[in-house]
Amino acid sequence: MDLSGKVAVVTGAGRGLGRAYAEALAAAGAAVVVNDVDAVAAAQVVETVVAEGGRAVAAVGAVGGAEVAQRLVDTAVKEFGRLDVLVTNAGILRDRVLWKMSDEDFDAVVEVHLRGTFTCARAAAVRMREQGEGGRLILISSPAGQRGNFGQTNYAAAKAGIVAMARTWALELARANVTVNAVVPVAATEMTKTIPAFAPVLEEAERTGRPLPEWLRKDEGLGTVEDVAGLIVYLASDASAGVTGQAVGVGGDRLALWSHPAEKAVAYADGGWSADAIAASWHEGVGAEPETYGIPAPKGA
Repeated sequence: MDLSGKVAVVTGAGRGLGRAYAEALAAAGAAVVVNDVDAVAAAQVVETVVAEGGRAVAAVGAVGGAEVAQRLVDTAVKEFGRLDVLVTNAGILRDRVLWKMSDEDFDAVVEVHLRGTFTCARAAAVRMREQGEGGRLILISSPAGQRGNFGQTNYAAAKAGIVAMARTWALELARANVTVNAVVPVAATEMTKTIPAFAPVLEEAERTGRPLPEWLRKDEGLGTVEDVAGLIVYLASDASAGVTGQAVGVGGDRLALWSHPAEKAVAYADGGWSADAIAASWHEGVGAEPETYGIPAPKGA
């Protein structure tokens, strides 16, 4: 993929997946605005990109509010003359079960993930429409947002909302030739290293330098952060011009298209449904095959 001439903003790009996205976009030829709340981490990414012949600048700030979002767009335009790609990766965790989650825990996660995605995408969309040459919004979601996950009320809600926004914005920005897609990544990060079933395997691979086992890369779709970056580059490229409104999963050796919510089973009753009628028919009718929920336990554990 050749992204020469394109300019990208990547939020939360100081480490982990965000760093992999920024470096992959730069390696493909894009100029990159590296955003992170950690100034040192952002500067290190810029230094690496420049040392390898790429173009990048740092833009420090916590996403959420409109001011930081606009500053990221303005930085791209000031430094590189335009904006073509936005990757909304920034995020934090405040995991607690429902009855122990505080208002502050909930609000902090929603502020960065959901509101940060909204404000950054809004600022980018305004600029892309002004340019009149299309663009790419790549919104980072999570399996937790697709299926739910224990202890992650705030995170799962925000990540589900991000996919809903992607579908909505794909409709709204179609005439401007701006595609909008959600990416559902799975990779070995500091977060996944805390999962008991994965931790020993990831630690051994890190210590020995050996590849991750096949069951992890294929069955769980869990690999390195670099395994995810190829999808970001593809969605940023001209080759993905016809792809929009989708939720695409990637990790390890797996690439997947997530389905959109749809009615699975339908039944009709003349005059409508009473509570008693629903109770009498539920288990043999629309509720005969209930949906699963929650991220499945690892198969190789």
